[in-house]
Amino acid sequence: MLRSAAFASAFLPADWPQELSGDEAIRRYLAARAAELERGFLPGITTAADFEKIRPSLREVLFDMLGLKPMPERTPLRATITGTLERPDFTVEKLHFQSLPGLYVTANLYLPRPAPPGRHPAILYQCGHYNRDRREGNKAAPDCQSHGIWFATHGYVALVIDTLELSEIAGLHRGLLNERRWWWHSAGYTPAGVECWNAMRAMDYLTSRPEVDAGRIGATGISGGGIGAFWVAAADDRVKAAAPVSGMGDLTFYAGEDGISRHCDCFFLYNRARWNWTTICSLVCPRPLLFINSDNDIYFPMANNERVILRLERLYSLFGAGDLVDAVISVGGHGYRTDIRRAVFEFFNRHLKGDARPVTDDDAGLKPDGAPRIELKSLRVFPEDADFPQDSINTRIDELFVAPAKPALPAPGKFDSWREDLLNRLRRAAFPAWPAAAPVVYVPALGSDPRAGKEITEEGIDVYWRWLPGRDPDGVRWLIVLNPEEDAAKLPEWGRSVVGENQALLLCTRGVGPGAWTRDKFPNPVERAMALLGGTVDGGRVWDVMTVAGRRTGAGIHWRAAGRGRSGILAGYAALYQPAIEAVIAVDPPASHRPRPDREGYGPALLNVLRVLDIPEALGCLAPRQLTIIGVQDAAFDRTAEIYRLAGAADRFGRG
Repeated sequence: MLRSAAFASAFLPADWPQELSGDEAIRRYLAARAAELERGFLPGITTAADFEKIRPSLREVLFDMLGLKPMPERTPLRATITGTLERPDFTVEKLHFQSLPGLYVTANLYLPRPAPPGRHPAILYQCGHYNRDRREGNKAAPDCQSHGIWFATHGYVALVIDTLELSEIAGLHRGLLNERRWWWHSAGYTPAGVECWNAMRAMDYLTSRPEVDAGRIGATGISGGGIGAFWVAAADDRVKAAAPVSGMGDLTFYAGEDGISRHCDCFFLYNRARWNWTTICSLVCPRPLLFINSDNDIYFPMANNERVILRLERLYSLFGAGDLVDAVISVGGHGYRTDIRRAVFEFFNRHLKGDARPVTDDDAGLKPDGAPRIELKSLRVFPEDADFPQDSINTRIDELFVAPAKPALPAPGKFDSWREDLLNRLRRAAFPAWPAAAPVVYVPALGSDPRAGKEITEEGIDVYWRWLPGRDPDGVRWLIVLNPEEDAAKLPEWGRSVVGENQALLLCTRGVGPGAWTRDKFPNPVERAMALLGGTVDGGRVWDVMTVAGRRTGAGIHWRAAGRGRSGILAGYAALYQPAIEAVIAVDPPASHRPRPDREGYGPALLNVLRVLDIPEALGCLAPRQLTIIGVQDAAFDRTAEIYRLAGAADRFGRG
């Protein structure tokens, strides 16, 4: 019986982004960087003992990249059953629990009826993305309820949970895909972290139930539920067997072949550690794992599936557990079919019940015509919107889930060590994708005539510049960092009062000017893919500024950098790591990397930056170099002024 999943079409763009001059080049760059990260899988690991030595650190890094470090407090679940459905052969409890105070997870718990004595194996079933009535949650979808019914009628307890985005109290998954919430990068927030946490708390709930054998719990789901099964199985050893269906790709596909454009943000973490993506799956080893896909699935093409399973088979073989990892390929597109369900059910029977018999009633959770056995609306946990709890934080969990850092001010006489610690932590958190060094290139003298040029700042990245010669008071040169909307051919109006008659180099960082690629258009593949490679576009722009200035240093040359809005902040970050930049002017700068209700716009997207510091502290770290803020009277920059004072450089900070 064929059952196609209706969810996937929501993520195919109606029309692909328009081709601009820089699109082909940036795609080649992404493919090359993805290939570098996936050239090796767990290098240096040749035995099971080798892997066990690094497993704890790998898991800590996983939590960090999901935004789960430090781990949230396991507060009381306050699980509440709001209703029960009784059928002759199973029971459904409609319930909700709070994975954090106010973060509600809606779920259906399927139980055998009559309930046999003792404790039973259990399944955590995570729903994918279905185009259904939000009030029911996706747990009511035919695929989801049919699995719950089959498991319950075969001696399992099955907890079917909604995702955050498609639950009865719906939050947001596609903040980057659809909404351009680039501050998520800066906050280190990904909905994958919420889904992993909700699933871990669902495990807490399952293990609290008297019907459940805590030593026999499995996890499964398709698409968004498939990646959810991977998240929880990698993060939580209480998952004893996992059967994710069509849920995992690799960097070659996601970043190198534009696969990210076909997927929701809940599929991705921020790859600060620059892992081969299959390292996520490795944390399931050597527990039983069934990797299930379809041969004509545009969301997980076969070449991708084969790369992932081959890596996993090699790792499992080190444990002498090659028989505990397997792949199933179904003929067809993205969705469930009878052979997929049969493979899932036989896998869990074998590993959680010790039952190796073939399953012959694979479609028992459906009516003969494929329709659901339970009326969808009867599975609602909250029958009406008016029943929603008033303390719910689901719709704003992206603002609350990852706590921003609040670095203390430097103690008297300790500024240098305070600054060094912050910048070291910032370098690791926000800029791991920077090259070890810039490519060696020929840099001609700028000379006394206007000229334009381009140069490579890292392999595959060209930036463009325009030199405007002028007066040369004591070798002062201005580096003007342009925004995408600014004309690359002339000094912007705001820059005239900054530069005056002095000489200036107008810099188009990556994606700006002649090398621009398509941006701010669904599905935003470049900006999203960069985070899978350990950085952001804006983080690369900081590198561009550092590199262009650093290549043109020498006796008697004094660089000052300036930019308006976000670019002024990019100039400031570049100066933190490039001593050739002796002064910074930020015109109309944002005061934070995240939105504020009292001001439009926010700072550049730098990976995890808010987990270390915010713009006022970053600019404060420029002390004792000259820093001038123009056009903004924002109290947030009082903190910058205080840091300059504590550094003994109060006279080097100015506002205009």
